[in-house]
Amino acid sequence: MIVRRHLSEDDELTQHLTHQLNTPLEWPEEAGLNTQHVAKIAAAAACDVAFNQAANGHLVDLFAALPLPGTPEGREFWAELRRAAGDAALYIDPANAGGPFFDYLVKGNEGGIASRMLSFMGELDDQQRDAVAKVIGDALDHNAFGAGGRYLGKLWLRDAETSAWHVLLASRRAYETEDDRKRFLQAWRDA
Repeated sequence: MIVRRHLSEDDELTQHLTHQLNTPLEWPEEAGLNTQHVAKIAAAAACDVAFNQAANGHLVDLFAALPLPGTPEGREFWAELRRAAGDAALYIDPANAGGPFFDYLVKGNEGGIASRMLSFMGELDDQQRDAVAKVIGDALDHNAFGAGGRYLGKLWLRDAETSAWHVLLASRRAYETEDDRKRFLQAWRDA
């Protein structure tokens, strides 16, 4: 892991632990594991695995806000999306996504949906992206989100694209070795 977390008196995590949770950093004294150790473990875990899982979960949440495939509303929505996006829609279309699209996450293929999402976004030209934003925005529940139309669709697309990028960037770390991290840090020290 490249990120190192050090706790200081003014650190947000230190403030949270000591003031909100009322746990001194040295607690329990003379023990093998104290609050500061637990905080370092939590920070390392948050920087490593949880980020990828959270981004994937968020990507699933974005798709869950859309009309469900197989329902009348869903069939109409996905047909409109195919018309708006052209061939790019094949990357995320339920009928073409290779079966159980989101089951892949459960089976450990965490980058599959993200790759498809970025491929979808990369294939859209500006006109298609605008048309897709309108289709998505019109399908979202305006009462639940407090805005409407194309603007909501643009937010959805931007969020999905960024979440997919986060998944792929975080999954890249799975292939890094300790030597890779040392080489990275040394290169920046020598720059």
